[in-house]
Amino acid sequence: MTGSANRMTPQAIRQILESYYSPLPIGIEAKVQKYLELMEFWGRKISLTSVREPEEIVRFHFGESMFALSAVKFVESRLADVGTGAGFPGLALKLAAPELQVTLIERNKKKCAFLHEIVRLLGLDGVTILPSTYEASGIAKNSLSIVSCRALGVDRGLLSWSIEVLNPSGMLALWVGYDDSEKIRRTEDWSWGEPRLIPRTKGRCILVGRPIES
Repeated sequence: MTGSANRMTPQAIRQILESYYSPLPIGIEAKVQKYLELMEFWGRKISLTSVREPEEIVRFHFGESMFALSAVKFVESRLADVGTGAGFPGLALKLAAPELQVTLIERNKKKCAFLHEIVRLLGLDGVTILPSTYEASGIAKNSLSIVSCRALGVDRGLLSWSIEVLNPSGMLALWVGYDDSEKIRRTEDWSWGEPRLIPRTKGRCILVGRPIES
């Protein structure tokens, strides 16, 4: 697998990622480079992202995903990523925090095939891929530390499901626009932190909330 992804050196990849979060594991840049190459190869067959330039993919998909590590302690947690698509933010977080146990929820079976391939290529342990909606995922109650969601619209269904599957100290991490974050923060049954603006974006932020105990 060769192509435009090879124009980005590992050093350039690491420099971009460290502008979103640091310190990062040794060797993460080589894994991201392989990820880019596989995305380019599979992108000829299925739609994985509308972002085309490798540098922008590193920023938008990997960097913005990893920025959440500055707001949330992901280490040694169990996370479910809802609507993960090509693996974001779930697999990007896994690369930056290898101890994280990740369940990727994606209803598109072709995208799930890509996810299986990238997990195999990178030799990642502790990753489960569910070809499902979150409602039909079968994840046990009170079993998760974190639910993450970047691609889907946030509705009462997702919020209610998250309350069910999160453990008592669990949290929901959302990648949303600032205006949407203000609407979400008015929802009942949740305690929300201040939205954290993602660097070099026009109003995209990380919003973290915890269910309010009844």
